[in-house]
Amino acid sequence: MTTPTESPKRRTFTFERTYPATLDDVWALWTTKDGFESWWGPEGFSVKVHELDARPGGVLRYDMMASAPETIAFMKQAGMPTSTPSSLTFTEVKPQRRIGYQHTVDFIPGVAPYTASSVVELRAEGGNVRMTVTCDAMHSEEWTQRASAGWESQLRKLDPRFQR
Repeated sequence: MTTPTESPKRRTFTFERTYPATLDDVWALWTTKDGFESWWGPEGFSVKVHELDARPGGVLRYDMMASAPETIAFMKQAGMPTSTPSSLTFTEVKPQRRIGYQHTVDFIPGVAPYTASSVVELRAEGGNVRMTVTCDAMHSEEWTQRASAGWESQLRKLDPRFQR
């Protein structure tokens, strides 16, 4: 079993998107059950939220489920479960501006569980909202690339929602 190593300065990866939306609309995606379930998880996955307490120290508990046939087949081939309970703990919540959280990474075969931090920043720009998501790198370059691809995929789920 490998254990991630901590470095003095953690590596991160960042995504920026601009949506023709209000801060209320984008905030609700992160802080409500319906909002979170509508987009979280890469394409081919869905989530079922069991608890969402968006405050510092509050938790989000959900199941991440492979839902597309090709995703189910990939997960089985990789020796990973097709449904995984997941949780994150909110570390910072500044309404309509910033959310920080730590996500428990406990689903990778052969890797000891660890936490990865993320920060979401929202900024109104005219009639748009600029969303910046900064995430800790994972324990290896391969898994960092997988996490980055997963973020790209789940953010694509938001694009049709905000088309004008």
